[in-house]
Amino acid sequence: MTLRYWTFNLPFKYPFTITHGTKTHQPTLIVELGLGPYCGYGEAAAITYYNITVEKMVADIEQKKQMIEKFALVDPGRYWHYLHHLLPANPFLVCALDMAAWDLWAKMKQKPLYQIWNTKMEDTLPVINYTIGIDSVEKMVIKMKEKPWPIYKIKLGSPNDLDIVETLRKHTTATFRVDANSGWTTGEAMEKIPILAKLGVEFVEQPLEKNNWEGMKLLYDNSPLPLIADESCVFEADVKKCSGHFHGINIKLTKCSGPTPALRMIQTARELGLKVMMGCMNESSIGAAAICQFLPQLDYVDADGPLLLAQDLAAGLQFNNGNYVPTALPGLGVSPTFL
Repeated sequence: MTLRYWTFNLPFKYPFTITHGTKTHQPTLIVELGLGPYCGYGEAAAITYYNITVEKMVADIEQKKQMIEKFALVDPGRYWHYLHHLLPANPFLVCALDMAAWDLWAKMKQKPLYQIWNTKMEDTLPVINYTIGIDSVEKMVIKMKEKPWPIYKIKLGSPNDLDIVETLRKHTTATFRVDANSGWTTGEAMEKIPILAKLGVEFVEQPLEKNNWEGMKLLYDNSPLPLIADESCVFEADVKKCSGHFHGINIKLTKCSGPTPALRMIQTARELGLKVMMGCMNESSIGAAAICQFLPQLDYVDADGPLLLAQDLAAGLQFNNGNYVPTALPGLGVSPTFL
């Protein structure tokens, strides 16, 4: 195989704020794996609070490029295992390469990736939510009105959380999901969640700090709403920990190190009776298209990265009122626009 890569600093339409901080741009890495006439693409968005930068990913590529290229691609799953040991400290880069390998493999087989996984795009796929980042209540209302959508994910974690949701509810009947990004104490969550339930919230994502398992057990036993793990569920080994503390998990391809482990995480979650969500980390249409290939296997999905960005890197990903529009194109079903 041959490996090429590009780095970008993609601007947001609005400054994007969660409890971990505010950013105006999303640094991201795009990789291309080539084999004969075929090329596969993968993406990894750099996230500061996970201590993985684009510069770190590039440095690892340059150091291990020959080793990355030398693998004979006979199975993407085996390639992930090889990469996992080659780059043990950089799951984000492993994700980008794993995604590119699956895209390449599916293109070689001339099938969409979801068909490679023996799934079908049925009529009742999960609806993609649209995220409203933390801001003044007035600006959050403006963001919501600018993007009429059937499901909104509202970022919370400030003293006026309930006022925000109450105000937004006055302007729409859409489904609300709430993501606190570890921003609440156990006491705050116990107080807020019952009120959020009355405001038509569907579930709460990561209410407490990621290692507060005692608090999560208390919430799990008392919450009127389902609780979805995000920061508490990064890698495969975390899925079993979430059982009895959360009602479901949110898998991030970048954090877990790619589609290959994500497939196993879904299987484990199903065995444990957990709901499965897949979320984005503000990827362009390349990373979001990979998420959408999992739709038949998911209960909830957050693939709105391209909608939040002012610049995209690929064409072909389409949503219709929150619904993914399936394509018969092979692989991820998108084409890079930066080449």
